[in-house]
Amino acid sequence: MIKLSEIEKTQSKWGNGIVKIGSLKSDRKACEKATIEMLNELYAFDLGDVLFKPTKAEKKQFRLELDGAKSYFIGGNIKFDEDKGFALLPWQSVKFENASVVLNKSHALAMGNYFFTDSSGTAVKVEYTFGYIRTNNGALKINLHHSSLPYKND
Repeated sequence: MIKLSEIEKTQSKWGNGIVKIGSLKSDRKACEKATIEMLNELYAFDLGDVLFKPTKAEKKQFRLELDGAKSYFIGGNIKFDEDKGFALLPWQSVKFENASVVLNKSHALAMGNYFFTDSSGTAVKVEYTFGYIRTNNGALKINLHHSSLPYKND
C-alpha cells in the first residue's frame, strides 16, 4: 500500500526540484541537467506516456512525453514555442496542501493547491491533481500531472 508519507516526500522532492532548476537558470547546461534528473526521478516517462497538463500551456497543453515536460519547465524547445520556462522565474519555495489523497496498493491520487513563492515573497496559488504509481523497483513516480490557475468569475 502506498503511504501518505511517500506522497508527501515525493511532493517535497518535486517542489525542491522546481526551486533548484530556477536557481540554475544562469547556467543552461546545469539547468537542463537538473531538469532531466528531476523528470527521470519523479515522473514515469520511462514506463510510457505520462498525462502531463501544465498550468500555463494553451496551444500544446497536453504533454505525454518527457521533451514536452522538460520544455514546460525550462523552455527552449521549438516544438513548444509558447513555453517560457515555468521553473525559471525562479521560485523560492513550493508548498503543497493536499485537499485529499486516495491511496491504493500500486497507485495513488492527490488533489489540492500548491503555492509557488517568488523572490519578493509573493505566493501564487495553483490547483493540482497528481497521480502516482509504484514502479517495479518500488519507487513512486508521477504518471498524471494536471495543474491550473483557480477560476475567477469576473
